[in-house]
Amino acid sequence: MDIETKMTCVERVGEEIITREELRSLFETKTHPVAYDGFEPSGLAHLPFAVYRAINIEDMLKAGIHFKLWIADWFAWINNKMNGDLEKIRRTGEYFIEVWKAAGIDTKKIEFIWASESMDKEYWKRVIHIAKNTTVARTTRCLTIMGRHENEMKETAQYFYPMMQASDIFHLGADITQLGMDQRKVNMLAREVGPKLGLWKPIVVTHHTLMGLAGPQKPTGFDESKEKDIELSSKMSKSKPNTCIFVHDSKEEIAKKISSAYCPEKTAEHNPILDYNKHIIFRKFNEVKIERPKKFGGDISFASYNEMEKVFVDGSLHPADLKSSTAAHIDKLIKPIREHFEKGKAKELYEFVKKQEVTR
Repeated sequence: MDIETKMTCVERVGEEIITREELRSLFETKTHPVAYDGFEPSGLAHLPFAVYRAINIEDMLKAGIHFKLWIADWFAWINNKMNGDLEKIRRTGEYFIEVWKAAGIDTKKIEFIWASESMDKEYWKRVIHIAKNTTVARTTRCLTIMGRHENEMKETAQYFYPMMQASDIFHLGADITQLGMDQRKVNMLAREVGPKLGLWKPIVVTHHTLMGLAGPQKPTGFDESKEKDIELSSKMSKSKPNTCIFVHDSKEEIAKKISSAYCPEKTAEHNPILDYNKHIIFRKFNEVKIERPKKFGGDISFASYNEMEKVFVDGSLHPADLKSSTAAHIDKLIKPIREHFEKGKAKELYEFVKKQEVTR
């Protein structure tokens, strides 16, 4: 695959790439660069985690990138996920791996690494070096990567978290950090601190944050930029099940949730239904057909998201018809994952995680 095609694959993933010039240079000098993303084992898998993440990883693999998935069990422990129970966190991590398998990720091309099994003496030495080169104020600003605000922090261990996450990048030998927009602050910290420690400056490929079904929410201080703050404050969260689509939801549940979703007529900005079409559906389907009665214009097909958005904004496509199509397409993507968890080991893991209390 030529470099331009590789760049195109990564650009489909990255809402922001810092920097494109560095990425191009990386592809010119390295056939299989390393990228990583990390996940705290917690709660049932939802649309951003299973379907959207799988799409992004698929594009990264197409570009010849070696992808490492960091199962951040100790991070979940620090963040009090699963009530801080390490045994439950471990079982949930096993469930996560099963979700990715069900989502169609080629696990032979992915390297799964458990944080608790990989953190050696050099890892912790690097954590201290990073901490010695980072002010308390900067660390405090980075705490939002945990999905929490400063006033929610009650344990000293939580201040270790950003230093550990920055250390992950170098520990894993990651040329590219390929995480969500909510993790941007610590990735930028790693870019700044890396050269100070005689290490490299990782390339940051930041993917979009999918919105929750309730639409835009009041900014709550996750970012200095108002627009990014709205995006991060409005993201789909497993801890808000009524505004979240899980991969275990039935066809009827998906349709019901999307039917009740925020989707104002003729409005594209902060519209979660259009958001799912842009970032998920049009990346998996070459054409999106919306079936309608003749009295409402008859069936209509779109070959691109931009076509759909234009027709929606000019009022020719009603929210109800858009929602119906979106629910059907999302169900098609979720159905194989849902069915995978109906038997065997996968079902046991699902039943275990389902019984656990969801903690933020």
